[in-house]
Amino acid sequence: MRILVAGVGNVLLGDDGFGVEVARRMAGDELPPQVRVVETGIAGIALVHELGEGYDALLVADAVDRGRPPGTVMVIEPEVVDVATLSLAERHDLLADMHLATPERVFVLARALGTLPLRLMVIGCQPVDAVNPRRGLSGPVTAAVDHAVEEIWRQVNLLLDSQVAPGPGPVVGV
Repeated sequence: MRILVAGVGNVLLGDDGFGVEVARRMAGDELPPQVRVVETGIAGIALVHELGEGYDALLVADAVDRGRPPGTVMVIEPEVVDVATLSLAERHDLLADMHLATPERVFVLARALGTLPLRLMVIGCQPVDAVNPRRGLSGPVTAAVDHAVEEIWRQVNLLLDSQVAPGPGPVVGV
């Protein structure tokens, strides 16, 4: 089992840099040979290229606004659109930006290319503000980084243990 953990986000938009910080923290951890951690920022096409190396699971750390209290860590199994079900115009609208700045677009393109792993999870954190230009995470999101890293390791360990089927656990708040 090969597992890719990807931190995504824009560090110039405050809490949107959550995934980047998670990946930076995990990069200092001792990783099993089956696990790779990357930080792609807003370069979604880099993540698509990385997925071309062949992975069985993808865990993405990202700021996700679900209307929860700031700093809430969530495990989300996203639905990924199959481009074969879309009209040509819809495909163009969805995939015309080759920077693919959002994870959702990355997932769609990777699925269309046949490189999206069957196991896909987003470890999300409810931001305080991920829209206005600012460097640095807010207090609640900074506190959530360690919780997200713990949740990612929990999911990785479940994936590596063939006896257990991984999946979303409870929403973890900080």
